[in-house]
Amino acid sequence: MTTVRSLIFTLWLYLSMPLFAVLLSPALLMPHRAAMGVIKLWARFVLFGLRWIAGVKVEVRGLEHRPTGPALIAAKHQGMLDVIAPFAFLDDACFVMKKELMPLPFFGWFAWKTKMIAVDRAAHAKALKDMVRQTRARLAEGRQILIFPEGTRTAPGAPADYKPGVAAIYRDVDAPCWPVATNSGVHWPAHGFKRYPGTVVFEFLPPIPAGLKRAEFMKQLESRIEDASTALLPPRT
Repeated sequence: MTTVRSLIFTLWLYLSMPLFAVLLSPALLMPHRAAMGVIKLWARFVLFGLRWIAGVKVEVRGLEHRPTGPALIAAKHQGMLDVIAPFAFLDDACFVMKKELMPLPFFGWFAWKTKMIAVDRAAHAKALKDMVRQTRARLAEGRQILIFPEGTRTAPGAPADYKPGVAAIYRDVDAPCWPVATNSGVHWPAHGFKRYPGTVVFEFLPPIPAGLKRAEFMKQLESRIEDASTALLPPRT
């Protein structure tokens, strides 16, 4: 049954992209708010199908810690859902993403229109400077910057490898950083098409204050996210 429901949901997900791209493409010619509204609508459409087709519910915890207005958010990254769900519960999300994704139909079009932060990871030091510059500009516009400190998806419970990009942004903007934990990879794995029924949790944690030294910031960020994400995993049998 899980296989059948997963297949149906996969069709729901991938057919939704061209459907929204065609029917709502006029939003690309409209102001930012309209284009962001399309992305939010699509995210809710996907989450609706995820729950009622695949049996996967999304729950947001720690709402008392959720930032309003411009903010730097660092989140655990375990799968594709981490890139979809935040649009449903953040006011004006702006992702730090791979530049290679920008040409993709629908996703890339709206990412360009809503000024997501595209990074050419092959450019190394230049990419880091460009990421910081773009982040500063988006924060000035009141956006909520969401970065995955590991840079790529990590399986639940796997050893973490946090990259320095988030520390460069944290130092440059001199503002707090809000960590987010998740167990999304348990129910929507990074690889394969199966979705496993249950509850995906995205948990906002208390913000890390501005002004910490790089080493202390990275230590706190990793320990908070990893400890909280591990606590969300099912007990080992």
